[in-house]
Amino acid sequence: MWQKSFDLVLNVYKLTDGLPKIELYGLSDQMKRSATSIPSNIAEGSKRGSRKDFKQFVRVAYGSSAELETQLLLAKELYNVDISNLISNLSDIQKMLSGLIKKLSTDN
Repeated sequence: MWQKSFDLVLNVYKLTDGLPKIELYGLSDQMKRSATSIPSNIAEGSKRGSRKDFKQFVRVAYGSSAELETQLLLAKELYNVDISNLISNLSDIQKMLSGLIKKLSTDN
């Protein structure tokens, strides 16, 4: 999951390179931040040492994935960019995050 979300970040950076320069400190920056937040929170949470902390960081990663989804849809509408692969990968990541949250909530 971490690797898949890390790869997503790289692809988001590639996408934002093609957006108009007017978006440099706007949509592009927000997309990079929310994308980067996903693997970063997975990594930090996994090293925190407690199940409760890990679950909270995974929830933050899941929230960031929802932000990124919205931003990708906005980029598609505004600039007619192809986001189909990114959305597909993001959907897979969201399913994995959701499953992990459920697992962390039920297992003892």
